[in-house]
Amino acid sequence: MTTTLIRGCCPHDCPDTCATITEVHHGRAVAFYADPDHPITQGWLCAKVRPYLERVYSPDRLFYPLRRIGPKGSGRWERVSWDEAIATIADRWQAIIAEYGAAAILPYSYSGTLGLLQTAIVDARLWNRMGASGLDRTICCAAAHAAVYATLGARRSPDYDDLLHSRLIIIWGHNPASAGPHAMPFIRQAQRAGAYVVVIDPRRTATARSADLHISIQPATDAALALGMMHVIFAERLHDEAWLERYTVGWRELRVRAVEYDPERVAAITGVPAATIIELARRYATTKPAIIKTADGIQRHQNGGQTFRALLCLPAVVGQYGVRGGGLAYSTGGYATWDGEAVGHASECPPTPRVVNMNRLGAALTGEVTDPPIMSLFVYCANPLTSSPNAGLIEQGLRRDDLFTVVHDLFMTDTARYADIVLPATSQLEHLDLHRAYGHRYLTLNQPAIAPLGEAKSNWDVTRLLAKAMGYTEPWLHESAEEAIRGVLDASRRRNPFLTGITYERLVQEGTVRLTLTPETEVPFADGHFPTPSGKVELWSATMAAQGLDPLPQYEPPAEYVAHPIAEGWLTLISAAPHHFVSSSMANQPSLRAKEGPPSLEINPANAVARGIRDGDEVVVGNARGHCRLRAVVSDNVPPGVVFAAKGHWAGYSPDGRNVNWTTPDALADLGGQSTFHSNRVRVVKSE
Repeated sequence: MTTTLIRGCCPHDCPDTCATITEVHHGRAVAFYADPDHPITQGWLCAKVRPYLERVYSPDRLFYPLRRIGPKGSGRWERVSWDEAIATIADRWQAIIAEYGAAAILPYSYSGTLGLLQTAIVDARLWNRMGASGLDRTICCAAAHAAVYATLGARRSPDYDDLLHSRLIIIWGHNPASAGPHAMPFIRQAQRAGAYVVVIDPRRTATARSADLHISIQPATDAALALGMMHVIFAERLHDEAWLERYTVGWRELRVRAVEYDPERVAAITGVPAATIIELARRYATTKPAIIKTADGIQRHQNGGQTFRALLCLPAVVGQYGVRGGGLAYSTGGYATWDGEAVGHASECPPTPRVVNMNRLGAALTGEVTDPPIMSLFVYCANPLTSSPNAGLIEQGLRRDDLFTVVHDLFMTDTARYADIVLPATSQLEHLDLHRAYGHRYLTLNQPAIAPLGEAKSNWDVTRLLAKAMGYTEPWLHESAEEAIRGVLDASRRRNPFLTGITYERLVQEGTVRLTLTPETEVPFADGHFPTPSGKVELWSATMAAQGLDPLPQYEPPAEYVAHPIAEGWLTLISAAPHHFVSSSMANQPSLRAKEGPPSLEINPANAVARGIRDGDEVVVGNARGHCRLRAVVSDNVPPGVVFAAKGHWAGYSPDGRNVNWTTPDALADLGGQSTFHSNRVRVVKSE
């Protein structure tokens, strides 16, 4: 009996983008594990993905199209054929277009399954051709991206193994032990070789517990701390003036701004002692190479863009860009960029009539978006009722009788329960895709290992069916999966030197291929060129100034914090990544739910005593947007004034059918239309 080994790739929203191997016997996947030869994955998978076959073969999988036959949310469905489901969708869409125009149709997707085909191409082609509303996909990283492009001009970071050259590693607002764990062995190896590891995070995370120093900072004050470090560095003449003169714009203006952030003022803002600020600044300025490793959680605040700008300025002040083991490690997503026209064929389509910010979905569905209103919602690779802010308002919108909602997913998610049509989706083992990483610099091809289970179909196959039903004849809407991937890869390679020599045939043969880097590009920005308008690091940003924004980084407290002060009994709720889920993905998987534990709230002992809360009590967490019930975990892992609840728990599995996103704000950040999940003040009371 023959067992076949199929190379694949983890599709979930994580910088590691692990290479996998699936063993298939008689058409069934019997084993799933990491590729031992992949230089990043190195033969092991995270706790989330190790039991992936449990997800693939779950009895809760959706295997057939369903049509709602009861009230929205009632759970009453009937099985229909794919032909009937697609015809129903096309008929409804054509009627909506005839009455309201295609702008009344809104696709909603994000990173439930990543990949060139199942995400990027699917996110563009059909919707472009239809002239549907565009979706501003800004829930995760928009402010950071805007800050990076304004300051450095490109998202370029080293691979994890460059950490082995670092003598100081500052992990800032990031918990790679739970969100990007394949960086951890490199961090630990560097630490054993003498690197000093600092974690700056409000919460004592798994990463913080193994650091040399954990600095507990009040949420949303990181920009003040970064500027306070600059104050000390400039005041003590520890900056690299020669490097600043040659490679930056606006360093003197930045020095003037930093004068405002003396250590005593910053200590009052951040909760970090002035002596610690001074010591950290001196260590950072005098230790080389020094690297700041960060991620997206730090910019999910109302001042997230300026926060990230401040972090980006620090390596420039001490001349650490272009140094192996130095600089800033955020995202490698700027290397393997795809040709936009090949992805979406926008030039052959009507212009996008408008763009709806995904963070405002609830508001958009309940009246904020008009002329025309949103009359149909098509959800794939996302579960907004679980993962998006102000979820109570989203639920209100989903209950609209006149809203025609289609959800394409593997499971009956919280969002799918309110759909009119639910379509079964393939898992990663059942479709083809090409994956780039944002934590390293490799491309990985995911080959389908098994046939789709039941009647499940991939995002791309559904797109092709819908295009045919709508009468669209453009050949790029009807390509095979391989043709679509080949076309974009070939077009992108012609203009992107990092893709030189990378062909589809090579990916099939090797599975994982390193991007094409030269001695000049191996270390990000080693050539001293930054793809900004000036060709330099723009500490003073002309891009920001042109938008009417402060061209220098600054600290400003979120408006919600100002309106709801801690002194009046409010607490700051942060909702970072869980250890066993990827946002809401896997959060319905029994073994992982058991390991993650029930939805809970970490609360400092001082705050718990003041509210009569004991460990294990049920508490109500709420504000004007909504509330949810959680189990109290009394712990000094969080400082006074801060509470923590892991994101991702499905509302349907929660005690009162809600999760923390019933409380999170849908206000937008200072840059990019970014989400502001962590600029959230709540009251916490013991449940009666």
